[in-house]
Amino acid sequence: MVKYYCCTGVLKSTWDQVCTAFWQRYPNPYRVINICTHQQHESGADCRLFTTTLWISSITKHNHVLTEDIIFREVTADNRLVSRRLLTKTSRSPRWMERYLPKHMASSAYIVEDSVVDPQKRTMTTLTWNISHARLMSVKEQCEYRINPENGCWTEITREARISSGVCGLSRAIQEFGLARFKTSVTKTMKGFEYVLAKMQGETPSRTLAETATERARETALAAKEKAKGLASHAQKKQYV
Repeated sequence: MVKYYCCTGVLKSTWDQVCTAFWQRYPNPYRVINICTHQQHESGADCRLFTTTLWISSITKHNHVLTEDIIFREVTADNRLVSRRLLTKTSRSPRWMERYLPKHMASSAYIVEDSVVDPQKRTMTTLTWNISHARLMSVKEQCEYRINPENGCWTEITREARISSGVCGLSRAIQEFGLARFKTSVTKTMKGFEYVLAKMQGETPSRTLAETATERARETALAAKEKAKGLASHAQKKQYV
């Protein structure tokens, strides 16, 4: 039994802009990443191009992107860009699921992402699947990015996911959990895209919940501090009367 989910979303940016943003999605306020990009030399040596660690606010705690490695990339004879990347993500599992995972794997997973960018057909297709603890739960996602038929300046994303589990007696619960987590992830992915696209286009990105909460907390703290100063000053005046 496999859980199937399909949804369509629209980004109000051109296909070219979205394809460019796809490779620049991390970091954004909805994801955190420790970027480790490698390139394989002909000699077989592994060369690290760059490593940078960025911390983002606690709103991203339930789905972090830790590393991003380019495994393979080429331009085909018909000018399609074909890539394979390996992503490492953390994702807090429910306690009832952690007992089935090794301790060192309970909070992280390796994800393979294949992508094909076709500039002639103006499409980008991605296929993503987990290779870590896949016997417990397998999530396969396919996305197609194409020009929106109703507005040539927008991009339409069709997303399909298939979630399965081979755990006897718990497969349905695990699939339900995986589907709920996937839907949440889709929302964050779209928001992350919008944030990166806004920055690319020189616009001011809409504030995240974490940024709004931080600002409100700061305002509350300042108000409390001023009130405390007033009470202290008032108390001192009374003391010397």
